Amino acid sequence: MNLLEIIKKLNLECVIKNDTEISGLNTLTDATDSEISFLDNKKYIKDLEDTKAAAVFLKEEFLPLVPTGTVGLVTKEPYLNLAYASKLFAPKLIEIDGLAPKVGKNSHIMNNVHIGKNVTIGHDCTIMAGAYISDNVKIGSGTTIYSNVTVYRDCTIGKNCIVHAGSAIGSDGFGFAHTKEGKHVKIYQNGNVIIQNDVEIGSNTTIDRAVFGTTLIKEGCKIDNLVQIAHNCIIGEYTIITAQVGVSGSTTLGRNVVMGGQSATAGHLSIAPFTTIAARGGVTKSITENGKTWAGFPLFEHRPWLKLQGKIAKLIK
Repeated sequence: MNLLEIIKKLNLECVIKNDTEISGLNTLTDATDSEISFLDNKKYIKDLEDTKAAAVFLKEEFLPLVPTGTVGLVTKEPYLNLAYASKLFAPKLIEIDGLAPKVGKNSHIMNNVHIGKNVTIGHDCTIMAGAYISDNVKIGSGTTIYSNVTVYRDCTIGKNCIVHAGSAIGSDGFGFAHTKEGKHVKIYQNGNVIIQNDVEIGSNTTIDRAVFGTTLIKEGCKIDNLVQIAHNCIIGEYTIITAQVGVSGSTTLGRNVVMGGQSATAGHLSIAPFTTIAARGGVTKSITENGKTWAGFPLFEHRPWLKLQGKIAKLIK
């Protein structure tokens, strides 16, 4: 829709010289000249100065920093207005029109499987009873989808993957903006999930779709049962994630990371390649050194943590 129309729907008091067609929302760094972004935190000021977005929700104090060609949409609550705008660009839950599914040779689709519009399924796939494959989904050759798996719209699963029973791929990320009265306004999750080749996902695991852009599971990852991967995460190649792990939103794991059972991360972090997080470890800051093993909460390197536990044990004898 046009920018003027968006301004009217959100009741913003902004005057613009030229109207622009807007295709969606995105981050300051990734937005194109047909997308809207937002600034709600001073630490992203540099991203504002470099953005190519058509328009940005921001507070009046940051208006002088808006680059030429970008419209500053002044508001006291940029994040809340992003939430309202996200609903305007949310896709339909179900496509009424579209093409029939394309299914490759030697693929077996059991009874009681729903397959939506514009779906492509490769050769030699198996999709078991009770699976729900929504619209615009792509599934690569040699992939197995077990019973009662749900793959939400616009998601992609690569070749030779296995998704075990009860898992949900592309469910909404947990995102809300909050009004001054304490109400929670949904931020519509308009991105998707892409799972690359040779990935195995355990039973009852959930991988949330991105707010905008993609939640990405890279090649060769092995993910256990009962794992939660939040929106906009990037999970590096050949990473192993064991049962009951939680990875918070916008966290990036390098290749060959190992996360032990019930370990977890805070959001917006990076974990260096070949890092190991022992069981129940809590990651609250980015890890920048490759190849180390960490444990505990707050997080310690593994050996000092073991020594600490030994000293604590002696104190209580």
